[in-house]
Amino acid sequence: MWQAIRRWFDPREMRSVGSTPDYRFSLANERTFLAWLRTGLALVAGGLAAAQFLPPLPLAHLREVIAIALLLLGGTVAVRAVDHWARTERAIRLGEELPASRFPAVLALVVGLGALLLVAAVLARAVGGGP
Repeated sequence: MWQAIRRWFDPREMRSVGSTPDYRFSLANERTFLAWLRTGLALVAGGLAAAQFLPPLPLAHLREVIAIALLLLGGTVAVRAVDHWARTERAIRLGEELPASRFPAVLALVVGLGALLLVAAVLARAVGGGP
C-alpha cells in the first residue's frame, strides 16, 4: 500500500517505468483524473451545504448523517481518483491493458441509494405534517 502511495508523489518513479507514451493519452488520463476530483469536491461541498443549510429532518440526526456521508464519499472519490490515475498512467507507459474499475458503478449505486433514502425522508416529513 505504501508503495502505491509513494508512486502518487514521485514523478521520477512513474517516468522510470516503461516508455514515454503519446502525450495525448497522458493528457486524457489527467483530464479524467481532474473530472473525478471535481466530483469529489462537489460531494464535499454538498456535505458542507447539508450540514449548514438543511433544516432539521424528521429523523434525529439525519441531517448530520447526510452531511458526514457526503463528506466521506467526497474524500473517497478524491483518493480513488489519484490511485486510478497512477495505475492508468503506469499501464499506458507499459503498453498494458488499462486497469478495470468497479468504482464508478459502486459510486452510482451509493448515490442512487442515497437519493432514494432522501426521497423517503422528504415523503415522511410531508406525510407527518412537518414544517
